[in-house]
Formats: sequence, structure tokens, C-alpha cells
Amino acid sequence: MNTFGQALRVTTFGESHGEGIGCVIDGLPAGLKIDESFIESMMKRRAPGLNRFSTQRKEADRVQILSGVFQGLSTGTPIGLWIANTSSKSSDYDNIKDIFRPGHADFTYFKKYGLRDYRGGGRSSARESAARVAAGAIAKLLLQEFNIQVRSGIYSIGDVVGSEFDFEYAKNSEIYALDKHKEQAQKALIESAKNAHNSIGGVALIEASDLPPGLGEPLYHKLDGAIAEALMGLNAIKAVEIGDGILSSTQYGSEHNDEMNEQGFKTNHSGGILGGMSNGNTLRVKAHFKPTPSIFLPQESIDVNGVGQVCKIKGRHDPCVAVRGSVVAESMIALVIADMLLLHSTSQLSFLKKVYLGEL
Repeated sequence: MNTFGQALRVTTFGESHGEGIGCVIDGLPAGLKIDESFIESMMKRRAPGLNRFSTQRKEADRVQILSGVFQGLSTGTPIGLWIANTSSKSSDYDNIKDIFRPGHADFTYFKKYGLRDYRGGGRSSARESAARVAAGAIAKLLLQEFNIQVRSGIYSIGDVVGSEFDFEYAKNSEIYALDKHKEQAQKALIESAKNAHNSIGGVALIEASDLPPGLGEPLYHKLDGAIAEALMGLNAIKAVEIGDGILSSTQYGSEHNDEMNEQGFKTNHSGGILGGMSNGNTLRVKAHFKPTPSIFLPQESIDVNGVGQVCKIKGRHDPCVAVRGSVVAESMIALVIADMLLLHSTSQLSFLKKVYLGEL
């Protein structure tokens, strides 16, 4: 499926080496100020070719608003966004058009559809995530109306793990590092992998603050379940942790439970979610990215006829997809929260009476 969300629905379209990438956003309330400069700033954070730590494919990633906005405000009708591809080099893939790239979706797409777009993976390319960031920027504009902030940064690269997390510092870091004391070591690890024609994995930390309690639907559309689904829907993410995550399986209940007093929760082991709903604490999520599968080392594979081949990849690829991927993960969480915010507006009769009868 190419659509996610329930009250706020986003459908993306396009391929890596097609004319461009785009999306349609449906369900956004009318009257939201659409700040195009803010959208542009979010796109720049994800944009390729920014520095030596990302792919050298240079795309302007300018977002063109096709519909749903009039005089700077959302009209309540579907918002269409378009991002043109301006720097694709399809010839980089001619030598592997019949070969399945290890670690990519080539094999599974071919088995599912009986054909595939070999130019950068087509629809399976991370290029599609540009549309998610554009949609996420609009979701953030909605969340700002309720003082909800979503932010992200790099928690670890390979085995270099941060221990101090400064989201303001991460904004100006070339790799969005949260720990300034580990940034140089993390950069060195990325460059070492790049110079060896290899790649390296990493972990992004995403936080959302000032969520009202109660966001999330019981049982079948829980906040944590929706977040996990949204993040695992990104090509390179292989694991998602909420709160203490996998550490929870080593703890006693007396350690993990978040006790409360008159001031609120004393700890946040749950990561801001209880029973599938936000509890008012800071939402804390870690997204684990695998190494970029496009590496410049010869790899064994097969072709579409099942014959053994040596795959030699060309082109321009990120040595660590986690860096730009952190921005995409942040955008996805913003979209999930915005969707939950709209769903929550009908969860109590008093909410509806306030809208229709003016009752408090």
C-alpha cells in the first residue's frame, strides 16, 4: 500500500529516476498557515549532497504545492506536493540491470511484480522519503499549533554510542550528532567506511515533547504500534525501541515501572506511552538503521535467470544512511502524532459538545 494514516492520510508516488516524487495529504484541517520557508528548511536537512558524509547526488528538493492551499492557508481539501528529480544518472545502473543487488529490494520486487525498475531501485529507493519529509513538515506545522515539538539526532554510529544528548547541538552538526564529545569519532567511522568502499549503520534518537495524555487508539491502533509500523516502513530501519526498549527485557518490574507523585511521573522508562496511549511524558524512540546496501565492493549475487554473477555497484550513495534517515524518521513520527491528535478529537462527548455547542 502507498497510503498511511487514518484521520490524516498521506499517499506518496514516484520513483528514484522518474520525473519526480510527490504526495497527496488528505484530512488536514482548513485554516492552517502553510509556511513554505519552514517546509524548505526541513527539506534541506534531508537533502542529498550537503557534505562529504552523504551521497553526492545533488537535488534541490524544492517542494511545489499543487493544490489545497489558498492565500497561504490550508483549504481542507487534498494538498498535492511535487518534488522534481533533477540529478538522476540512470546510466550508473546499466551494468546491473539484470543483476539483483545484495541487501536491496531488487529480488523481492522482481518476484512480486515480475519486473522491476533497476534505475536506483525505482519505487523502493530511499528517494521516496523526500515526499515523507515534505508531508512531515506540514504535520509539524499542525503540531506547532499545540506546542508539540518533534526533534531528532544521531544517537550512535556503529559502535560509537553517545551518552549526552543535545538536540540544539545536533541541528548544526554535519551528521546531526547529539553528543558533541562523540561526534568526531562518529565522523571518523563514517569516513573510514566510505574510504574502504563500504558503509556503516547507526541509530537515530527521536523525541516529541508536550504531547497531551491520551493520544493513541486502544488495542488496534496504539501510538507505539503506529510509530513502529511507520518507522519499520522505511527501507533501512531494522529495529525500533520505545523508552528503555530492549533493556526492558533485562529489568525487574520495580526498575521499569514509572512511579508517580503530585508532580507527575518520576521516571520515563516507558518512553511516554502506556497502554498504547501517550501519558504526557516525553515520547522517546530509537530507530536502528542498517548499513547502506549500496557499497562499492564486489559482491556475489544472481541475475534474473538465476545465474551466478558478481555485482559491482556504481553511482552515488550514502556511506551512512542513518544520518539523513534520522530526519525522515522524525517526519514519520510527526505524521503519526498529527494523525493521533485528529483521531483523539472525537474520543469524548465533551470534545464534540465544545465544538458544536460551545460547552466547556
